[in-house]
Amino acid sequence: MPPRLNLSIHPSLPPSSLPLARSAFRAFPPSPELGLALAHSAAVSHKSASVGISWMIYALRDSLQVWIMFGKQGRQWKSMCKGLVLGTLLTSCMILLYCLSSPQVQFNMPEVPVPYSCAHRPARARVLPFSNTSQNAQGQAGTCTPKVDIMFMKTHKTASSTFINILFRFGEKHRLKFAFPDSRNDFFYPATFQRSQVKDYRPGMCFNIICNHMRFNGPEVAKLLPADSTYITILRDPAELFESSFHYFGRLAPFTWKIPGEDKLSEFLQDPWHYFDPEGYNSFYLKNLLFFDFGYDNTLEPGDPRVEESIRAIGQRFQLVMLVEHFEESLILLKDTLCWEMDDLLFFKLNARKGSTISKLTPELRSRALEWNGVDWKMYQHFNVTFWKKVEAYGRERMDRDVRELRRRNEEMAAICIEGGEPVEAESIQETAMQPWQPIGEKSILGYNLKKNIDKKYRKLCRKMLTPELQYLTELGVNLWITKLWGRVRDIINW
Repeated sequence: MPPRLNLSIHPSLPPSSLPLARSAFRAFPPSPELGLALAHSAAVSHKSASVGISWMIYALRDSLQVWIMFGKQGRQWKSMCKGLVLGTLLTSCMILLYCLSSPQVQFNMPEVPVPYSCAHRPARARVLPFSNTSQNAQGQAGTCTPKVDIMFMKTHKTASSTFINILFRFGEKHRLKFAFPDSRNDFFYPATFQRSQVKDYRPGMCFNIICNHMRFNGPEVAKLLPADSTYITILRDPAELFESSFHYFGRLAPFTWKIPGEDKLSEFLQDPWHYFDPEGYNSFYLKNLLFFDFGYDNTLEPGDPRVEESIRAIGQRFQLVMLVEHFEESLILLKDTLCWEMDDLLFFKLNARKGSTISKLTPELRSRALEWNGVDWKMYQHFNVTFWKKVEAYGRERMDRDVRELRRRNEEMAAICIEGGEPVEAESIQETAMQPWQPIGEKSILGYNLKKNIDKKYRKLCRKMLTPELQYLTELGVNLWITKLWGRVRDIINW
């Protein structure tokens, strides 16, 4: 039997990371690859290059012991050792760069009041055929001023990349100031959001929109945006979200490596606790991910009083909670809430998966997925009720009419902008600038080809509507060198 790695003798390993390391070793026996994964997780979790690199040295030593005992076969053994050493050095450099890019923790940050708004120019009030229902219950005509100070809580696997494209275009149109992360496309997720993670942040700075992935931290966000900012988020049916998350993030959670068979999703749902490790690296992606994104403990049981309290807190903080399953209706409610125009809502579906990669959940598997993500399901049911109350207040007939109009406008834009009128697989995308980010190990995310010879009137809008999130962030001035470096590694793996 191969020798086990003695975690207690690693002096560089912080005590708080022992559960993470043990969980990974329960998932997979000691190996060079696992040593590198553990080193990376230690470095990311503790923002320390020395910890990560020291971890790899110890992992390398113990892994070599295994190779010596079981694989020492002359030149073949030497070749494997050389490859292992080179891989270790390369990964050490990447971890060092990653850790050096982490923002410095700022203690006792001065509290400077946020300006009322920092819009470049005041938005003009406009007359509505029906006023904002939150202001006039009788539905009489009136005026409102478009709202430009927005917090969008970007949850995972919820069509949020499609929605963020809408926000990017609105922000550019009105010359608004975005609060962006530095060096990457999220606010150091899954770390809890801090103001210091915002690119070039200084106390008292004014921002209009924040919309990148984060683990929500209400008090910190409130110190970043004007007091009258509108808070918006989006939820998805937890069973469908879990299927998508398992496909997209499953390979990044070590506990999934020991799940046997080709249909790992079905196998996992038969007995989740047999495989799931709540302290495991990236385990949060595969249990109550929505609740985790909002900053809460995703391992709570649905009946825990803290769950109900947290759901109430979300409802009090967020003026609009949209639903993926009713995306167009959600956008119409958004238009009403923010006093926007129909032109602001135009969209193409981004980051969609090709059908062959989507697991069709049987009624039994769906029931198991909802039970496993019981807290998310409770939250979804709550906001499903509030959503339809808003639709009723808006007016069913009026909603149906506006949805039809939005669909008509989107179909017109598709005919103008998209070659062939529909998305294509990654291999068929002609422009590198239009290639979407792909999950590790495969190319399942669809993209678009921009039509040639588009009328000058629509050329810029078409390109903006079809630009994937990472490329759009780069256009807006975000330096994504960490994300791009990781992207190179993924491209090699996917090759």
